[in-house]
Amino acid sequence: MSFQNILFESKDRIAYLTLNRPDKLNALNWQTMQELQAALTSVKEDGNVGGVILTGAGSKAFAAGADIGELAQQTPVSAKEFSLNSQEILRFIERFPKPIIAAVNGFCLGGGSELALACHMRVASDKAKFGQPEVNLGIMCGNGGTQRLPRLIGKGRAIELLITGNMIDANEAYRLGWVNHVVAPEQLLPKCEEILQTVFKKGPVAVQLTLEAVIHGMEMTLEEGAQLESNLFGMLFSTEDMKEGTKAFLEKRQANFQGR
Repeated sequence: MSFQNILFESKDRIAYLTLNRPDKLNALNWQTMQELQAALTSVKEDGNVGGVILTGAGSKAFAAGADIGELAQQTPVSAKEFSLNSQEILRFIERFPKPIIAAVNGFCLGGGSELALACHMRVASDKAKFGQPEVNLGIMCGNGGTQRLPRLIGKGRAIELLITGNMIDANEAYRLGWVNHVVAPEQLLPKCEEILQTVFKKGPVAVQLTLEAVIHGMEMTLEEGAQLESNLFGMLFSTEDMKEGTKAFLEKRQANFQGR
C-alpha cells in the first residue's frame, strides 16, 4: 500500500503511520486525512497488527495545523462539510479497536493537535509544542478540539488555551494532562513501542473492550457508562482468553492469549 502524503510500515505487531509533508510542517490537507483513514482501515483488519504509532516526518513537526491554503478556499457551506467529514475521520480514529499512540515530535498545533487528541494516548518529545491557534486566523477549531481538549484537561484550562491561541511546551502539556509522557527526542518511538509491547502481553479482547468502555462511556452519564462496563465485563467471561488468563494466574505462569 503506497500513499502520497503518509508513510506506512508494519513490524513487530506495530503499524507506523508517518505524516509525510515535512516541507509544510506536515500540515493536514484533505488528501492526508483520507490516506490516514485508508491506512487505518487496513490496519483494523490486519490480525498481525496490535497497535499503531502515529508521528510526523522530520524533527520540526508532528503536524503544524491544517493546510491554510486549502482552508482559505472554503466557503461557509464547504467549510462546514470539510469540518464534518474531518470529524468523521477523527471519530474513526478515536473509536479504533486497537490502541493508537501519537508520537509528538515537534509542533502539534491546530488540526495537528486535534488529530493527536483523537488518539488514545500521546507521548511527546521534550522539543514538542502544543496549541490551538485558530483564533489567530479569525476562525476556531473545526475537528473536535473544543470538545476533546476540555474533556482531557478540564474546561477552564481548555478555554484559556482555545481563546488565547497560546502555545505551550511539552512539560506544561504533561502537567495539564494533555500528554502521557515526555521524553528526549531519541526516546520518543522507543517509549511508544515500550507501551504497546506491554499492551500486547495482555488479553487482546479485553484491551479492545476496555477502549470501547472508555470512549463510549465518556459520552454517557456515569450510570449509563457503568452499565456499559458491566455488559462488556460479562461478555469477556465467554472468551477463551478469560479462561486462559485466570488459569495462568492460578498456575503462576505467563498467559498465552489468542484473542478469542
